[in-house]
Amino acid sequence: MIEARGIHKYFGGMHVLRGIDASIAHGEVAALMGSSGSGKSTFLRCLNRIEEPSDGEVLIDGSSITNLRTDVNRIRAEIGMVFQDYNLFPHMTALENVALGPIHVRRLERSEAQDVAATSLEKVGLADHTAKYPQQLSGGQQQRVAIARSLAMQPKAILFDEPTSALDPEMVNEVLDVMRTLAAEGMTMVVISHEIGFLRKAADQLIMIDAGVVVERGPTARVLEDPEHERTREFLKALR
Repeated sequence: MIEARGIHKYFGGMHVLRGIDASIAHGEVAALMGSSGSGKSTFLRCLNRIEEPSDGEVLIDGSSITNLRTDVNRIRAEIGMVFQDYNLFPHMTALENVALGPIHVRRLERSEAQDVAATSLEKVGLADHTAKYPQQLSGGQQQRVAIARSLAMQPKAILFDEPTSALDPEMVNEVLDVMRTLAAEGMTMVVISHEIGFLRKAADQLIMIDAGVVVERGPTARVLEDPEHERTREFLKALR
């Protein structure tokens, strides 16, 4: 579903990504780990060209989104993105926030888009909160609205950029529960997360990034229990 080949990224003279390769199969959950500044968020954003790779190629379901002839907006519409900070419009209800993409990108009629939005909100456990504004919702509920917004676009895959990092501890599980359900249903996902319990249950592969390179990758259980690289061992020890 997602393949990255030799991804490099420069910010001025700073070489942030140094030739990262990754392959995520249909229905697979891949987790990116690494310390702050390792390049993992930059790499995630390169997968849908929110950040433009300086070199390398990204293919989504066989189509190169780094090819200049590719309609990147069409491809990007099929790849959901969930950020740390929700990015909801404060003047719109939960239903209106979720319906916005189907109306303006999928070109659905408003009534149809609202039906899709209502179904998506129900899927994340917010059927009773469709008329509420973001400020009336908890952080966990706002993040679930953001997930519903991605689901309403009927994506082929969803990218999660540390979706629980801005949440109070008691709100983390309600978001992780939704993500676990999506994983069980076969949604292709790339997740930046350091929630070990979630990764152990939901992630198929772990990719450890350090200083812009992949230092280790492999099945989740193997990497967590028997990491091969010293940097991975140090990082996991710090998490525990």
